[in-house]
Amino acid sequence: MSPRKSVAEAATTRARIIERALTLAATDGLDGLTIGHLASDLGMSKAGVVGQFGSKELLQLAALDAAVERFTRRVPARVLGADPGLKRLSAAFGEWIDYMAGGEGHGGCFLTSVATEFDARPGPIRDKVLAALASWSTYVSTEVRTAVTAGQLPPDTDVEQVVFELNGIALAADQAIQLHHDPMAPDRARRAIARLLDAAPRDTSSAQKR
Repeated sequence: MSPRKSVAEAATTRARIIERALTLAATDGLDGLTIGHLASDLGMSKAGVVGQFGSKELLQLAALDAAVERFTRRVPARVLGADPGLKRLSAAFGEWIDYMAGGEGHGGCFLTSVATEFDARPGPIRDKVLAALASWSTYVSTEVRTAVTAGQLPPDTDVEQVVFELNGIALAADQAIQLHHDPMAPDRARRAIARLLDAAPRDTSSAQKR
């Protein structure tokens, strides 16, 4: 076997393991993902799975990296052509909702599920989830600020409050889709986002101080 073919086959095997890990973790949780279960499910030996990553934690981190990359391709990358500001924000959250409701997201939002699972457990996995969510919030706040600068939102809009509420709507949609299996959840979330962006809250702190 040539070295090039060996590397290609190893990459294919690694991708296959990660894909199956994402599917299993969507139902069992990332911490519930075991090398033994994964190996059995894939028809591989434990050594074959461990040899690709080195440890369970490194496998979990690789699965998280794959989930972040998939989310980036599915949501921000798809709306690059939309006008910056409100149109891009609306399109991005629409893509996120579609992603949560569709099978390609492994059911709901994987990162949101992992954030809940590891929110009180310090370590590399929690750190990686925090970094991914912080990156998303920065993306959203940038678009909100662009909307303010463009006059699409009032100049005294409380940007961080808008970001907080937009993300809150998405989290509520994820729970309604995953836990309650509410078929109306995606539509309700879109309507809530449209209403919020149409009448974004303003910062009243200066008025309250007077």
